This record gives sequence, structure tokens and C-alpha cells, in this order.
Amino acid sequence: MMLELDHLAVLGETLAEAVSHAESGLGQPLSPGGAHPDFGTHNFLIGLEDELYLEAIAVDPSAPAPGRARWFGLDYFSGPARLDKWICRVPDIDAALARFPMAGEAIAVTRGSLSWKISVPRDGMLPYDGLFPALIEWESPVPPGVSLDGAGLRLEQLTVAHPQADEMQALLGPVLTSPQVGFAVEAKPALRAAFATPSGRRVLQ
Repeated sequence: MMLELDHLAVLGETLAEAVSHAESGLGQPLSPGGAHPDFGTHNFLIGLEDELYLEAIAVDPSAPAPGRARWFGLDYFSGPARLDKWICRVPDIDAALARFPMAGEAIAVTRGSLSWKISVPRDGMLPYDGLFPALIEWESPVPPGVSLDGAGLRLEQLTVAHPQADEMQALLGPVLTSPQVGFAVEAKPALRAAFATPSGRRVLQ
């Protein structure tokens, strides 16, 4: 069972704030994604090289409240928009959750031609202050990381900073296949991503 980085998520109190933060960090515009009725959220997207992508996501104020906790801890998100989540794809989410039950339970989601299963804890809050990766199993033959244009953006390094980063690395390292991901023991939990872009190296956090 292997984990491979699939995408990154910038969260905001509003979608406009999340999009603005992502665009200012990357120097490139994001495109409308859509709504997620099961979770009462909506997003914008941008493709990255190496079949990766980034989404800006927030609670959709026009959507009815979902009958469950929102994914990515968005029920509790506050403060400035920031790079806040990383999502890893797995070939078999049930097998992955048997190894990492703390990642939640598999929830089936569809939007347009896309269908997938993603791990969501019952309270919506991922472990390690939200910095444990969500797990995703794509059931669509062409997921967004493949269909979206890479836009000349390449993820060079994703740093997962946390006081218990060494513990996370011990858990995930044996099955994580993405060389871009590194762990750093730091007092403040945070994600930092460095990108090669047409306008030079940029850091998003």
C-alpha cells in the first residue's frame, strides 16, 4: 500500500480570500471548480506539473448545512487564508484506512464526471493539528491532476512542519512515494510549499 501526493488545499474563511492567497502566492490565476453539496463547500483549481494540482476551498454560504462535519476542518477554520491541507492518493482507500484509521472514514463523493472516495474524520479534524494528509481514491479514469493544465508550475518541496513531525514521518515515510514531501520539527504547525514558476521560485504557506 503506497501513498502518493495528489493535491494541496488553500483554505479561507471565504472562497475569495482563499483564491486571492493562492493566486498571489503562485503568480497564476485559478479557475472555477464547483460546489460540493455533500460538504457545503466550493472551490477553484489550478493544475501543477507531475499530475498534481492545488485547490482553494471554503464554506459555500449559499449551500445548506451538510448533515455531517465538513472536510478539512472547515467548520472550525478561522483567520487569514493559508496553505492548510495536503491530500494523498491511494489505490485502495479501505486498505489505507486499515493502516491509518486516524484519517477518518471513506466518504463517496461525485461532481460532474468525477467520482472519488476521501477520508474524513467524524469531526472533520485530521490528526496532528490538521496536518496529517487526507487520503483519496480516485474512481474516475482522468482525475484533475491529469486533466488540468500544469500552467508551468512545478512543486519543488512541500514541508510539513509540526512539533511531532518526526512521528508523522515515521508513520508515513515507509509508504509515502513523493520525494517532494519533507518533514520538519517546528513549534508551530504549518505547511510550506516551494514552486518553480514562470516568474521564478515562489513559496506559498
